Parts: sequence; C-alpha cells; structure tokens
Amino acid sequence: MSQLIGHEALEAALNWPELIGQLRDWYRSNAVQAPDRQVLTIQQPDGSEASLLIMPAWVPGESIGVKVVTFLPDNAAKGRPTINAGYLLFDGETGQMQAALDGDTLTVRRTAAASALAADFLARKEARNLVIVGTGQLSLAVAAAHCAVRSYTSVLIWGRSSDKASAVAEALRTQGLPAQAVDDLEVACRAADVISTATASTRPIIYGEWLKPGSHLDLIGAFKGDMRESDDQAIMQGEVFVDLRAGASLAGDLAQPLEAGRISPDHIRADLAELCQGAHPGRSDENARTAFKSAGMALQDLAAANMARDHTISG
Repeated sequence: MSQLIGHEALEAALNWPELIGQLRDWYRSNAVQAPDRQVLTIQQPDGSEASLLIMPAWVPGESIGVKVVTFLPDNAAKGRPTINAGYLLFDGETGQMQAALDGDTLTVRRTAAASALAADFLARKEARNLVIVGTGQLSLAVAAAHCAVRSYTSVLIWGRSSDKASAVAEALRTQGLPAQAVDDLEVACRAADVISTATASTRPIIYGEWLKPGSHLDLIGAFKGDMRESDDQAIMQGEVFVDLRAGASLAGDLAQPLEAGRISPDHIRADLAELCQGAHPGRSDENARTAFKSAGMALQDLAAANMARDHTISG
C-alpha cells in the first residue's frame, strides 16, 4: 500500500547530515538514469506566463520517481509560494506506487542539501561568514544545510523586505544559528566567505567586484534562461561548478554569458558527480573564487524520496 509522506514527516526524515551524505553516495554510485527535464510554458489568462516542470528519474529494477512542479512568479506579489510540487515514488521492480510525497518540502530539502554538499567541496574549511540572499521558503533550509558542513560564526540574511529578512533571522536563531538581518547587501558580500542566493531575480543582484579572494558563491535561484542572480564578472572570474552541465547551462547565470561569448562551455570545471567521485579536486587554491550553479536535477529528488520512504517505514 502506498503512503503519503507530508511536510512534518519529511522534515523529520531528511535531516541535514544524513541527507547530504545520501546525495554524496548517490552521486558516487552513478546509477541513476534521468532524461532531460521538461519545462512547459503555460500562458495565464492575465497575459503572464507560468511554467510546468516534469522531472523523472529511475534506478533500473530498484526505484522510479517523478516530480511535477509549477512555477508562478506572479504569486510572490500575492503572498503565495511561487513554486509548488508533488512527487510520486514507485517500486522499480514491480511498478507499484510506494509513496506520494510533499514535493515542496522534498525540493527545499534536497536543493539546500545539494548546495551544502557542493560547498563542502568548494568552500574553504575555515569559512566563517555566510550570507543568505533571499527570504523565500528556501532561505531557512539553505542556511541550516550550509551550517551542517561548516562552522559559521555569522549568518547574515538579506532580502528586499527587511521585515521578512528579520523574520528569517529570528527563526534561524531559534535553531541555535548565529543569524541576523542586514540592510546593506554589498557590505555583507564583501566580508562573506560564502554567499548563497535563492531568489527569482531576472537581473544580477550579486556583483563580481564584491567577492573577495577565496570566497564561494552558491547560485540556487534563477533557473530559467531569462533569470539571473550574478553578473558576468562573478562568473568570469570564478572557478565554476554545476550540479549538472546540461541543466545549469540553460539557467541565465551561465546561459547569458555563454551566449554573449564571455565564457565558453569549458569554463565549467566539473559537476557534482565528478566532485563526489574524486574526478576533480574542487577549488584550485585558497585564493580562488569558486561558484556553484544549481538548476535542480532528478537524481536529488529520487535520492531524497528513497531516504524519506526508508525512514518512514523503519519509523
């Protein structure tokens, strides 16, 4: 019989150290098969555009999963989440459905864990100052996940709404994290060891000239070609890594400088699988500026869904 795994159960099952370890192991195994995700455009009655994303993946004979995601950017102005999702998990041998999972929580947890996994390879070991850019549903998870791989003494939160930034910082303090809201993004970034952005921005909000030597830039938002969180300099000067070349190269932070000829495809040093499998050592030296661009990939969803199923059954 299939089970419904909701928000609270997922949060309990997908704790940060185990989930980050689960992703590391799955990237090392290289067993997941996943076709390119589909991004379908939906014309809304008011003339705006929404997106429907379909992301399947499977390990032959073991498990099959598919996530369906809606992205409605105009929801932000109405106080609604811009992204909503559901996930279905099937037995890979029998084809029977095993679980239906809250896709929003699954996406938030696996996205934050993937960025923290990348930072574990790319951020300097002595990184102490973390800046979170954005105050949406990802901000809390991203801060907590990053704090699971480095010992940060300062976690600064910036958002377009100072009230929302303050609320995120307060929520993180209740988790025991040294968080506070800031108003000046440039000042925060210039002192940051790691900057993690999770916004729906369509133009750069992080500039290369703000990034000090040895810093790590984690670009999570802006998954479409017309969206962007960083400027050309931030990408050109950085040692760039991605979750998956095919998907990340279509996101604006890379797609736009690629199209303009500011960088070439070989500017991308490695993907997460290559980092986890030891095929690439990560940052070249302590002074290098690194950047990680994630666009999301179905392997992460399937790995997290399997972990949630196993925890729920054993619990």
